[in-house]
Amino acid sequence: MSIELDETRPKWRQVADILRARIADGTYEPGTRIPPVVALTSEFGIALVTAQKATRALREEGLIRTEIGMGSYVTGRPPRASSD
Repeated sequence: MSIELDETRPKWRQVADILRARIADGTYEPGTRIPPVVALTSEFGIALVTAQKATRALREEGLIRTEIGMGSYVTGRPPRASSD
């Protein structure tokens, strides 16, 4: 079963947002491995390149690091939005 994504926004961005939220809420703790891109393709019903683009976005934000052949690991949490 895959998660239904909105057709009005790029799928890679939606997947990145969901993964970012999971990191923020502690579903994926710092130091733990996130699901491999192949698992993300099944979970979200997306193409491999879409999953790769989503994880690349998180890597560029400094939220995950990827070790070739080992997977991607959470390095930190996204900054909280201020509640001014």
